[in-house]
Amino acid sequence: MITGQILNDRYEIQQQLGKKPGRKTFIAHDLTTQELVIIKLLSFNSDFEWDDLKLFEREAETLKSLSHPAIPRYLNYFEVNAPTIRGFALVQTYIPAQTLEQYLQSGRTFTEFEVKQIATAVLNILIYLHSLNPPVIHRDIKPSNILLGERSGNSVGQVYLVDFGSVQTVLATEGGTRTVVGTYGYMPPEQFGGRTVPASDLYSLGATLIYLATGNHPADLPQKDLRIQFDNVVNLSSSLTRWLKWLTEPSLDQRVSSANAALQALDDSHWQPQTTALTIGKPAGSKIQLTKSWDALEIRIPPSGFKVSMLFTGGFAIAWNSFILFWTIAALSAPFPANIPFVLFSLPFWSAGGLMVWGIVFGLFGSLQLRIDNQQVSFNRSLFGFTFHRPQASPKENISKLAFIHQHFTKDSEGNRTTVPAQLDIWIGVKKYSFGGKTAIVLSEAELAWLAHELKDWLDIPLSHD
Repeated sequence: MITGQILNDRYEIQQQLGKKPGRKTFIAHDLTTQELVIIKLLSFNSDFEWDDLKLFEREAETLKSLSHPAIPRYLNYFEVNAPTIRGFALVQTYIPAQTLEQYLQSGRTFTEFEVKQIATAVLNILIYLHSLNPPVIHRDIKPSNILLGERSGNSVGQVYLVDFGSVQTVLATEGGTRTVVGTYGYMPPEQFGGRTVPASDLYSLGATLIYLATGNHPADLPQKDLRIQFDNVVNLSSSLTRWLKWLTEPSLDQRVSSANAALQALDDSHWQPQTTALTIGKPAGSKIQLTKSWDALEIRIPPSGFKVSMLFTGGFAIAWNSFILFWTIAALSAPFPANIPFVLFSLPFWSAGGLMVWGIVFGLFGSLQLRIDNQQVSFNRSLFGFTFHRPQASPKENISKLAFIHQHFTKDSEGNRTTVPAQLDIWIGVKKYSFGGKTAIVLSEAELAWLAHELKDWLDIPLSHD
């Protein structure tokens, strides 16, 4: 029993805090300063591995170089050669606070406001670590490595990040062997392969915050395509939910790349939707306006304007409607009531002619607007500034399919080929909203492909190519 022993003629062991294979953590009394300290002890026992010593020495060197009020301060490092134990000891400042894990185990729940405060505090610590030269990656952010002081007014309490035993620098990652460290449930996919980048810490933070919000360990929550599915077990705002999904995106290309960017997203939006115009990937010359935020996406398609194809359509519409007008006048001049069947016979042809005229007018002066938020989908048509077709909004959860149809050709019974323009369809139950195709507003295939990609990513649903 090591409790009560004095190490290095200075540190009296008082209480054991934690234990891992080959490692133990103690609270000790510094007989020189009369203050409490934390001692981490690496023992040369049967569990000892040289990689453990490498990580232990790296932790000591890293702590020695850090200076942040929310990170324990390095105090001492020495070799232990006592009768009952041999190894190395790292001494750091003692922080009188409980871990988030201890709070959760005791039954404490965290409000959304508190989750945001903790997120902001840890992000500020990560901004400091990741901005060092070389950047320092913690690699083991989880509830048991985040300390939380007592509440103070509206503050959740002072937040601290501890246990740098898995720390890695970017330079160390780029050269030499790679050691897989971390905790299952909080490790991003790339970390399982021994690769870590600053965004890896952001994934771990996101998983930690999901634990705080749900009360469930991330590994116990269902997954789909490596994404943690937590929507149904939390009562969070849509903006925070989407932000947490951003942090825990399994793909590095899709995950937020820096703590600065993550914090800015919180600060700029004040946890409310913030609409930002998108131009990346938008085809050159396109007049489509696409804006999206954490919980809303809106597409505005202006009039397509004059197209050469309208000349043919307009000429055919004039000829068609002129013939139907002549037919109808002739039918009306016939004796009543014998003329009634002929007049009724002309009505479907008038409908077809009217649709041709409508297509030309709407293409020249009409616009479309699609808006999707976390509750519903609305699709509106406007002409000359007046919204005249506003179908009832549909629940967002009813979106069942997103289909992109490339431009293709069809043949009639005589073998004549007809070009069918590209089309984008959004299916909501049995209802379908379409862009492009044979609708009145003409869109290029590049524009439709861009819209399809944006909708697929925002809705997080597969894109089918029909």
